[in-house]
Amino acid sequence: MKMKLVSAVVSAMVLGSLCTVALAQNVAVVNGVAVPKARADILSQQVARSGRQVTPEVEKQIKDEVIAREIFMQEAKKQGLDATEDFKMQMELARQTILIRDLFMTYQKAHPVTEEEIKAEYDKFIAANTGKEYKARHILVETEDQAKAILAQLKKGGKFDEIAKKSSKDPGSGAKGGDLGWALSGNYVAEFSYALTQLTKGKTTTTPVKTQFGYHIIRLDDVRDAQLPKMDEIKPQISQRLQQQNLSKYQEDLRSKAKIE
Repeated sequence: MKMKLVSAVVSAMVLGSLCTVALAQNVAVVNGVAVPKARADILSQQVARSGRQVTPEVEKQIKDEVIAREIFMQEAKKQGLDATEDFKMQMELARQTILIRDLFMTYQKAHPVTEEEIKAEYDKFIAANTGKEYKARHILVETEDQAKAILAQLKKGGKFDEIAKKSSKDPGSGAKGGDLGWALSGNYVAEFSYALTQLTKGKTTTTPVKTQFGYHIIRLDDVRDAQLPKMDEIKPQISQRLQQQNLSKYQEDLRSKAKIE
């Protein structure tokens, strides 16, 4: 009797430990089907990558979501929806998407952008953007006659910013009295850039400046040496751009090597 009792206790302990292990590996068991904890872990990782903190409350929401998906998936299988050609094709496309994403992520991990590459790119940026920055205003209109009429108003003492708010068809700067802020002349189209650089501080163009956007009246408010960001300030953007360039080249290399018939 004692041996049977001990055996029963041991069996209960073993079964209990196995249940504990099973529960640790699974989120739940739905209609006899185990829902692996790995599913919840993947969703948690996706939430964390999005920048959201995975709190206990979020973990509960993820668990509920994983269980709900299992319930709905079982019902879909009962109705035979997983056997349709449309489903199979969508699954194949999803499989391709995941594999291609992992391929590109693996490539980027194996070919990280170096500090030397970032520095070289920054030096190119500095070389291309040195010079003067201009603080300008403009009024943009459809026709040359409209531009000439505005120039006449300005000569009579009209205020540039008030006319810009009322008449400019550039919604961005017009609402700010024509203010374009500080920019390098190269940021503008050629005709605008040339007219701007011919002005002295405080002066306005005496004739309309025609560009692909319409007719401009331009006023130069100030000039200064270009204020360029330090490398550390734009390092993430440079790195991201170089990564994308490297990835694009990798993609092109794969395409060029492929035998397509």
